[in-house]
Amino acid sequence: MRQVWITKAGSPEVLQVREAPDPEAGPGEIRIRVRAAGINFADLMARVGLYPDAPPLPCVVGYEVSGVVDQVGKGVTDFKEGDRVFGMPRFGGYTDTLVISREQAFHMPEAMSFEQGAALPVVYVTAYYMMLFTGNLREGSRVFIHSAAGGVGLAAIQLAKTKNCVIYGTASPSKHDFLKEQGCDHPLDSGAPYAPALRALVGDGGVDLILDPVGGPSWKQGYDLLSPAGRIVCFGMSSAASGKTRNLLNAIVQFVQIKKYSPMDLMNDNKTVSGCNMGHLFGRLDLLRPQFESLLELYRAGKIAPHVDKSFSFDKAADAHHFIHDRKAVGKVLLVP
Repeated sequence: MRQVWITKAGSPEVLQVREAPDPEAGPGEIRIRVRAAGINFADLMARVGLYPDAPPLPCVVGYEVSGVVDQVGKGVTDFKEGDRVFGMPRFGGYTDTLVISREQAFHMPEAMSFEQGAALPVVYVTAYYMMLFTGNLREGSRVFIHSAAGGVGLAAIQLAKTKNCVIYGTASPSKHDFLKEQGCDHPLDSGAPYAPALRALVGDGGVDLILDPVGGPSWKQGYDLLSPAGRIVCFGMSSAASGKTRNLLNAIVQFVQIKKYSPMDLMNDNKTVSGCNMGHLFGRLDLLRPQFESLLELYRAGKIAPHVDKSFSFDKAADAHHFIHDRKAVGKVLLVP
């Protein structure tokens, strides 16, 4: 098999393709010949050296793949050779051959391409969990989405539209027309202070739900923009990664600026602060599997559709990471063997 390895912490050029013997499916496992693998911002943080959950370097990262089952382990009855599937490994997705537990795999709809299949699992389950599970998204809510043109952002826009929400989102100005086409009512410039611009739009009423992967001072600004009974869901800290290599001083500065929340403040303000780390939820498939099945029903009904911006070959993995770092991506970026 061929895999893309993070050989050491550093710029995208530390990514390297290596070969290894094909793994064998054990009891309760399936082997997938991968057709496409999703790239997530956590992968970039791991490569930079700022993702504490990543395996020790050198390592293979990647949370999601699509492909075809070519080997079934003992005791597996719900998958067979030739099945088209999603796979959700906790790590190890940058590969052309993947062995995972049958519980981490899902059947793909026949109408879905492999590219769409690799673009759906992480970003859509993350958005679903934050909005419809943790966020208690209500009909007609005012929703503010950071990085709205990214994978999670577009998934969140599509889910918010199913609840007829008013949607605000940040992105670079060149992406605003695209966001409007996707259903974002009020695109905001991600390169400018967002709090004054958002306050001007929502007034004293505030917003009902904020999805914030930026962190640092952004979480405090978002909290102040919440309406009574509003919720902010924190799901990343991209502000800690200021470039394509590790900057520990910047990371420390961002961590120092994180607001400390008192239960008394939360009670008196009638606001909720919650978090989502999908990598820490792989042990709760009892929660994630029903959400994934609900997403597939929404896909079949035509209410959601993954948007793939660009696919890169394994040999061009560094280019793929540069593409995301440079904020060129609109939607999902993939690796293909």
